[in-house]
Amino acid sequence: MICTSIQNRKLDEIFELLDSGRIEMAEIRIDRCPLTQDEVEELFSSSDVPLVATCRISEVRASLAGTETDERKLDTKASQKAESMLITAIHAGAAYADLEIEAPPMMSKRIRRETRECGTVLVRSYHDFAGTDSVEALKALTEKCFALGADIAKIVTTAGNAEDASRTLSLYDHFEPGKLIAFSMGETGKRSRTECLAKGAPYTYAALTEEDAAAPGQMSTDSVREYVYGGRHFLGYPDLVPVQMPASKSFAQRAIVAAALADGVTVLRGYSPCGDNESAISVARALGAEVTVGLAYDSGNVAKDGSALTIKGIGAGEGSLSIDSLHTGESGLLTRMMIPLMSVLGNGNVRITGEKTLTNRPLKGAEEIMSAFGVRLVQAGERAGKHPGPTKEQNHPAEVFVPLDVRGRLRAGHAGISGAGGSQIVSGLLMALPLLQEDTVIELTNPKSIPYLFITMDVMKAFGVKVWCDMEGGEDFAESKDWNDCTGITFHIKGGQSYKPAKMDIEGDWSSAANFMVAGAVFGRVELTGLDTKSLQADLSVMDILMETGASLSQMGDDDSKGTVHVQRAPLTAFDVDAGNCPDLFPIISVLAAFCQGTSRIAGVGRLANKESDRGRAVLDMLTAMGVNAKISGDRLIVEGHSLQQRLLTGNLLRGGKFTSHHDHRMVMALRVAELGADSPIEIDDTECVAKSFPTFSELFGRLN
Repeated sequence: MICTSIQNRKLDEIFELLDSGRIEMAEIRIDRCPLTQDEVEELFSSSDVPLVATCRISEVRASLAGTETDERKLDTKASQKAESMLITAIHAGAAYADLEIEAPPMMSKRIRRETRECGTVLVRSYHDFAGTDSVEALKALTEKCFALGADIAKIVTTAGNAEDASRTLSLYDHFEPGKLIAFSMGETGKRSRTECLAKGAPYTYAALTEEDAAAPGQMSTDSVREYVYGGRHFLGYPDLVPVQMPASKSFAQRAIVAAALADGVTVLRGYSPCGDNESAISVARALGAEVTVGLAYDSGNVAKDGSALTIKGIGAGEGSLSIDSLHTGESGLLTRMMIPLMSVLGNGNVRITGEKTLTNRPLKGAEEIMSAFGVRLVQAGERAGKHPGPTKEQNHPAEVFVPLDVRGRLRAGHAGISGAGGSQIVSGLLMALPLLQEDTVIELTNPKSIPYLFITMDVMKAFGVKVWCDMEGGEDFAESKDWNDCTGITFHIKGGQSYKPAKMDIEGDWSSAANFMVAGAVFGRVELTGLDTKSLQADLSVMDILMETGASLSQMGDDDSKGTVHVQRAPLTAFDVDAGNCPDLFPIISVLAAFCQGTSRIAGVGRLANKESDRGRAVLDMLTAMGVNAKISGDRLIVEGHSLQQRLLTGNLLRGGKFTSHHDHRMVMALRVAELGADSPIEIDDTECVAKSFPTFSELFGRLN
């Protein structure tokens, strides 16, 4: 990226520059700007533009000259003031803090500690205004930067000739490019200021104008932008229009089913239609519930748009329905939820049917789990009679598909089951078992997609049904409380409960938001509304992933968790994440990884085989076809990434052309984001499948361009 050095500007002038849309990243020369400590705090806490805080001790010392005759005291005063200003900027939210390697040891330790605690990237810098040393000397200086705690080492020399600049740039052959900024000053070194980006540097420096250069040979931001980007357009410039995210179908489907089971009228606000949500409404109606879309009877007021559902439930109880069959559309969640529910509500023999990709997706672990509660799942349809059953090598039944028959009545008791197949069938059990008269204890081992289980319990609680649970794990879980470290969950389910009507707001969908957020982080900026940053949704993890890469994230508004989410591009570095609990993020974070400098590792590939596609293989094929160096090793997807600027300067953009979505809505959205960084348009064989979760995606995404 291009970091514009700002010096000799007052606070209001700096804000005007940052708000102009001309600057994608800025270095604030605190030592050269007439800023008070309070103004430094205001500046670094208010801007969404990634800011580098720089306060050179030598510059501060020069400004204090004449205030102290004792040279040692003058040095101390200068160091203390520079340190204070840097720490203020760090605490206020500086993305980067630049500290010269000549800084006093105690100051270095304090700045290093503060950057670690505040999540600020520490740049340790060396400047040679006289010339360029040998390669070995430059390597030693770089190693010293890292020894002093640098996240990024900055080596800047003065080039007397082309060979000097080449020696400085040769450092990229010896160190990780994403952690190095190395170029030369002076007229001869000008080209190295952009060549470092082609080598993989996170950013380079430019000036507002060449007359305003902070160092010899510094080019203007406009000239560097033209060289790096040409006429390329970025998202959100010049105008930034907030985009409303659709309702979370994870919450919506659970709430619609719970409302159908309740005895009374439920109002669900914030609803938005998609294929899976419409299937949930069809199921609710099949159960006997009355569902009205767009009319919300709430304190006598009627909603005028379609963003609400009014559902009059059936007051469901054990054995209360006489239904021979139930169609669940293409929704895997709905199918798995209704299997246990129909074994409680129905007559002991109900056929579950589905459509499209669902009919080819095995219900992994469902038969084994249901058998622990006295229910058999029998293959129906074309596969009937071909169900192989267990072999000598297997100690569990083979997988089943829809259509299938649910035979038998769910029984309460104490059961141990494995969650290796996912959380959805367990969610169905949690919703169904409270309707029985007896209590139940479930000991769940190897739990997967744990956040979705808590969404289920959260929705149930809103409808007056409670489940208690204890999470288990080793020392790692005791310390981290991370879902990924949990090894088991014990659920305590009291029988004899019933669903009560509720008034509920359905929060926005983080799975959908992830695509817009990655687009903003790589290709410009976006603002999203309708999201809750305290959500239980697993795909909220995209915020953690983006923060790990170095993207600029903020939230605006009076509400501490539901304000507008702002994402802006910044230098992006490789990340390492276990996405086992958020498998829907895989396609889009794989695209993100392609634009993060370095090698990213994404664990959880084993959770992808039974999605709308074999998503792990589909993602790998997509990346490979685009020219990205990627592979699957065990349970990890490993992606070699390069910054957008490096790809532009080296002609290494993603390859466009014809791609298949594998009829997977998540793949369609990821491909559309990837197209922003491709050398030619991307043609997708099936884009209609996006209606499964986000029918208005193409329209809303198109507004960003």
